[in-house]
Amino acid sequence: MSKDARLEDTQSSRQTLESSDLPLRGVNASKIKRQSLGSLGSPATNGLDMSSRSNVAIAVDPAALVITECITVTSAMRKHTRWAQSSVSAILGGNSSLQPSRPSTPRDEPGTPKMARSSRGSTGFAEGAEIEGLANRWGLRGKKGKSIQDNPLIAAFGRLRAELNGCKDIHKFDTMALLYPFLQVIQASATSAIITSIALVSVTKFFSYNLIRPDSPRFPQAMQALSTAITHCRFESSDSSSDEVVLLRILKIMEGMLSGPGGELLSDESVCEMMETGLNICCQSGLSEPLRRSAEMSMVKMCQVIFERLKHLETEAGEEDEALDEKTKEDMDTVKMAPSANTNDAVKSALSAPATSTAESTPSASFDKPRDGPSASTSLENGSEIGVVLASETSDELVIKPYSLPAIRELFRVLVKLLDPHDRQHSDMLRVMALRIIDVALVVAGPSIAKHPSLATLAEDDLCRYLFQLVRSDNMAILQESLIVAGTLLATCRAVLKLQQELFLAYLVACLHPRVDIPREPGIDPSLYAGVPQGPKLGKPSQSQAGSGRSTPVPTKERQKLGLEGGSRKPDAREAMVESVGALFRMPSFMVELFVNYDCEVDRLDLCEDMVGLLSRNAIPDSATWSTTSVPPLCLDALLGYVRFIAERLGDEPQYEGYPDRARLREQRKQKKIIIKGATKFNENPKEGIKYLSSQGIIEDVSNTESIASFLRGTTRISKKELGEFISKRGHEGILESFLAGFNFDDKRVDEALREVLESFRLPGESGLIERIVVEFSKQYVASSVPDGITEADEVYVLTYAIIMLNTDQHNPNMKQARMTPEQFARNLRGVRKGDTDFPPQYLQDIYDSIKTNEIILPDEHDNKLAFDYAWKELLLKTETAGDLVLCDTNIFDADMFAATWKPIVATLAYVFMSATDETVFIRVIEGFDQCARIAARYGLTEAIDQIIYCLSHISTLATDAPSNTTLNTEIQVGDTSVMVSELAVKFGRDSKPQLAMVVLFRVVTGSEAVIQAGWKYIVRIWLNLFVNSLIPPFFAPNAIDIPAIPLQSPSQVIDRGQKASDAGLFSAFTSYISSYAADDPPEPSDEELESTLCTVGCVNSCRMGDVFANVVNMPVQSLKPLIQALLSRLPDDPSSIVITVKSESDPLVSPRTGQKLVNNGPIYDPSLVYILELCTVLALRDNQTINVLGADVAEALQNVMRNAPNYHHIMVARTMYYILHLLHASYEQSFIRVPVVLHTISSFKKDLFEKSAPLVLQGLTRCIKGAEPLRNEIMTSPDFWVILRNLAGNPKSAATVFEILEGIVAADSPPTIMADNYEQAVSLLNDFASAGSIGSTLKRNSELGSRRGPPRRQDKKEKDPQPNPAVSRGVEAIKMITQLTSRIPDLMQQSHLESKEAWVAYWSPIFRALTTQCTNHRREIRHQAFTSLRGTLVSDNLTSGDHEEWTAIFGEVLFPLIVNLLKPEVYSSDKAGMSETRVQAATLLNRTFLHHLARLSKWEGMLDLWLKILDIMDRLMNSGQGDSLEEAVPESLKNILLVMSSSGFLVAPKQDPSKEKLWVETWKRLDRFLPDLRKELDLDPKEEPNAEAVVAEKETPLTPVAT
Repeated sequence: MSKDARLEDTQSSRQTLESSDLPLRGVNASKIKRQSLGSLGSPATNGLDMSSRSNVAIAVDPAALVITECITVTSAMRKHTRWAQSSVSAILGGNSSLQPSRPSTPRDEPGTPKMARSSRGSTGFAEGAEIEGLANRWGLRGKKGKSIQDNPLIAAFGRLRAELNGCKDIHKFDTMALLYPFLQVIQASATSAIITSIALVSVTKFFSYNLIRPDSPRFPQAMQALSTAITHCRFESSDSSSDEVVLLRILKIMEGMLSGPGGELLSDESVCEMMETGLNICCQSGLSEPLRRSAEMSMVKMCQVIFERLKHLETEAGEEDEALDEKTKEDMDTVKMAPSANTNDAVKSALSAPATSTAESTPSASFDKPRDGPSASTSLENGSEIGVVLASETSDELVIKPYSLPAIRELFRVLVKLLDPHDRQHSDMLRVMALRIIDVALVVAGPSIAKHPSLATLAEDDLCRYLFQLVRSDNMAILQESLIVAGTLLATCRAVLKLQQELFLAYLVACLHPRVDIPREPGIDPSLYAGVPQGPKLGKPSQSQAGSGRSTPVPTKERQKLGLEGGSRKPDAREAMVESVGALFRMPSFMVELFVNYDCEVDRLDLCEDMVGLLSRNAIPDSATWSTTSVPPLCLDALLGYVRFIAERLGDEPQYEGYPDRARLREQRKQKKIIIKGATKFNENPKEGIKYLSSQGIIEDVSNTESIASFLRGTTRISKKELGEFISKRGHEGILESFLAGFNFDDKRVDEALREVLESFRLPGESGLIERIVVEFSKQYVASSVPDGITEADEVYVLTYAIIMLNTDQHNPNMKQARMTPEQFARNLRGVRKGDTDFPPQYLQDIYDSIKTNEIILPDEHDNKLAFDYAWKELLLKTETAGDLVLCDTNIFDADMFAATWKPIVATLAYVFMSATDETVFIRVIEGFDQCARIAARYGLTEAIDQIIYCLSHISTLATDAPSNTTLNTEIQVGDTSVMVSELAVKFGRDSKPQLAMVVLFRVVTGSEAVIQAGWKYIVRIWLNLFVNSLIPPFFAPNAIDIPAIPLQSPSQVIDRGQKASDAGLFSAFTSYISSYAADDPPEPSDEELESTLCTVGCVNSCRMGDVFANVVNMPVQSLKPLIQALLSRLPDDPSSIVITVKSESDPLVSPRTGQKLVNNGPIYDPSLVYILELCTVLALRDNQTINVLGADVAEALQNVMRNAPNYHHIMVARTMYYILHLLHASYEQSFIRVPVVLHTISSFKKDLFEKSAPLVLQGLTRCIKGAEPLRNEIMTSPDFWVILRNLAGNPKSAATVFEILEGIVAADSPPTIMADNYEQAVSLLNDFASAGSIGSTLKRNSELGSRRGPPRRQDKKEKDPQPNPAVSRGVEAIKMITQLTSRIPDLMQQSHLESKEAWVAYWSPIFRALTTQCTNHRREIRHQAFTSLRGTLVSDNLTSGDHEEWTAIFGEVLFPLIVNLLKPEVYSSDKAGMSETRVQAATLLNRTFLHHLARLSKWEGMLDLWLKILDIMDRLMNSGQGDSLEEAVPESLKNILLVMSSSGFLVAPKQDPSKEKLWVETWKRLDRFLPDLRKELDLDPKEEPNAEAVVAEKETPLTPVAT
């Protein structure tokens, strides 16, 4: 039961007492209410609410009110037969001159009549005699002639009334005098319960109406007198209801006295008497339940006030912790309490009621203790008894010391003593009451109790000892209250209860943590809850090691002896225990303290882990089968509270001062694990255990027996049985000696020393092993400083055996014969000492008595009360060395603590999420997941956040490893918006739980990206499934790779909902279904499927994945690596195994000709693989650091795709190659991508793949060429590069891009990109582009031929001019670029280091071959440009630079073949009109070139042959028979050449230069063949000899080329 519940129960008890509806154990409840409780309901009488007394103002005269009360009491007394014949003075108020109401004091007010003053002690027999004498003198006679004498009780009221006459200020009236008559009535045993009750009501009124206040005269003495009076209240019992009303009023007065300002004036004795009175009422089972409940409530209130004062006393004593203890140590034993049902006068009076009263039970014997205290009374003739101690013994000089620590300590001691489960005098009901009161004390002053040794000792020993036994009670009231008190005790005093807390929590864990497998539930994967522990770490040892006690600091058997071994508890008990655990978990620092003080200490339990484990296991719904249905939510709430506290501390500033070093704690935890493992090995095989511990450095030197013994003696995890056998074995004598040497036997008897030794291990069973132990013990004992002059080891040896035998004899339950007597024990030891002397008899008697009363407990053997005492004593001894518990109000240990406990938490959250149906549970679990993720991300707990991601992704159902089926995907369009309806979207949208998990998942991922590692695998699966179903775009952020988006599948059908008729009914839907079935198309999605898809879209949008991608792009490179690995792991090792059914947009679904669906026999396109590669590439290309770290893995994956290119779709291959080139451009300096390999891979593409991948390949190559110079140069010089360009140049779609690349290559000057290695390929490629222009010419010519055959077409004025052919334009530009390259030839030739002929051939020949080839191009523009370029090249100075003569090959290898080709009919027929002109140009070019180089040719020995070949060419041109243009152009060209040669002196008659004879003869010989009239026409033959000057002048005339 919780505290709130208990308080409610207490309040209900109060209400019950004041209610007329509840029968009070045989008492007429209505009568009680009518006679007594009705008056208690008014503020004036309901206790002494002294705190609010100053606010009460009465409207009547205070003195009159007091007189009225006097009359009320005396009137009630006169109605009693005892006082029926009272005199008239009792009514009139008596004569003040006869007897004062109280003794005079120096403090009497001046207005008090002198006659009213007399000496103290004037009551009693003397007072009675005086009154009797006066009566005789006045002639007053009673019955039978006797004088009428008023009872002193009534007379006192009369005197008080007389003294009050003329009193103007009641607050100046003596308080003692005011209360004295009433207190006498309260103490008088002759009064009835009703009269006593009326007197109590009067006193209550005086305080409630503020007639008595702290500044009243003699107020402290009055408070003491009132305390004594109510605690010694006596009355004649009448009926139980009236009697209990008196007790109830006493309780209320005591409560008011303590809680009011006067409470601090009470002495220790008074407080103890009052509390003892309250406890006595609570103890008496003969009283009614409502009264005892009311007494309990009053006790609770009074204890609250008393223990609250403890804090004020600390403040008054000073700041030092020990100040109050030092101040009160002399008074600590001056007060004693002994509560019992029969020791209080009021209780005795109430219990002496007639038999018709409430049924009573015989009080227990413990209540028969006589009460210590004054009991002065005087018996008068009429039988009245008057207590006179109040007035006679109270003086002004008496110093009243306010109550302090002694009273508080005694009250606490008595309350604790009531809990003793072995005290049969106290009932369980009384223990419940005591527990409730103790709980209040701890709530109010728990930390203060822990500060003071006198109180802390009680809490540490007796309170904990009783509590930890009461928690195993089957009485639910006892159990609940014990758990509440234990929780409050730990919450307030745990700093001094380190081992006690461990013991208590260990019991709870043992009771609550079931060793039951979690049942399999449909739809819940066991991997989700694998982290829930199946049992606590403090579990029992295996059967082979039963009773070893190695698992815990307090071994298992010892916990059984304590009654704290977990076992079968009832469901209600389990629930109560869980509530107690939940209360502890509500302390923010509780779990941190468990972790630091226990989990991080070698000899302590892993309480933090075990507590989380038990909550985790019991939060699983199946735990309700052995507990209650409330247990799972209670455990879940506590678990989430633990997580919440850690999350709330994330923003706190770390506090390190005063706390243990975290590194040291980590080392201790590591060492603890090693020791546990080593101890386990030791218990199985000691030799292996020692070996392991030595290898781990726990035992420093295995050859050093002291090191081994030190470990064995210092650990509590070793089996006592194994330890005893190990140290006593032969060969381990050194270990045994070192082990026993660690004990201190100084000043101890043999039995005391032996007891200490045998408590550390279990004696082995073999006699030989026992003998070794006893022999070594005897040596060690004798070597110590021992008493009684025992110096011989043999003496100790025999005595030790005798003690062992005596211990067995006295305590063996199987012994049938009589036990050994002291005489027999002494007889067995006769003559064993040196000189045949005996041990001293008293020495042996002491040993005998010690063994008889206190068994030497051999661990793990006994289970009785002695074992309990032994185990508790051991715990207290360990407390001295364990130290205080470290309170941890900091967050510096949260990381390590959460790292040790997150697994069961996450597993529980996942299980509950899967199994829950309540919305509130979902909200709490979601909050828990989010907090766990934030904690894990903050502290870098990768494994934790990975597991969270796994659980949520599994619940979302989207992280499936199998690919989605997208064959039936249907696109629905409504206006400008569209949505893709897919199988995945419909299924996901129908279930809200996966949607919720999805949202939570990406809420967890957002911000935690840098911590995730293995979790990326599941996130990637989700991304891929969403991507292929058109639910997310490829990238949410701008893509660094500038290429078109990844193409997805074409939907099986596209439906425009906007065009459907709004009134489409069943028939139209049926028609649509039939038509789609006939067309072999999937049916149109239903509205429900569309709605589910929209739910999926909304859920995906709610996940805000764009934020995740934005964070991913900016993650540290080491955090990106797990994501890259997760992405790459999705790539198939065997690409032939890809079975995903996804169609690319480039593959037509239906044949455009036949209308039938096409069957795709090639590789299937999987956009998810492209998505993976592109995302990896984007991430790797982020910066230089990512390239260095991630580039190699990404490059390897990309190249692996290219190595298996035939098995992949062309879209993937093309994009992969682009990614490779992009990566190559950014990582050229790295070694993971080699240019030759990349280019060779591309060049090896088949033609169809070349064509389909051309755009992306060229885009990638362009980027690389524009990159760094080394990369550009390596690419330019690669033959594969030019092969790629050549192959792509033939594709009309890619030709333009290739040409742009080529333009950039040729145009680059600084540095030049055309080098010796790529010169020929560049020229050849330019030549290919020029040749490609002829295609346009052919098409145009065919068009012209067609138009000639048909009727002439009238040209439309509006018809636009035909657009220029791009191929032709590129061809013209290609010729120009070829011409540009000629300027670099000299440098290239020089750099080549080739011989002149080879160099000329290498660099000039490609130029001329290209130009001559294009001079026959069908396209005129290209042909003309080629001739122009060729003309300029042939006369270029670069051609003839140097001394070489290789340039002369321009005739035989360039011009002559060109003309020959032009003469071919097929060339001529390609463009007859144009080719005729071209021939003329070729002839003219030949002649011009010859004339331009004539001077150089004249020095060449092959000039004659060259000239003759030119003439032969001219002959062929003249006789080609294909037009008149050559017949006109050739003679003119020859005339020009001959005239120049003649004028230059090269062609002269032999008469003029005999050396030119052959040239002259052969020239005209050839010319006469085809131009016989030319010689005559030129008239170059010599006519006469010219003079010398003319010849010289002619020779000096420079050669001037003749224009065509």
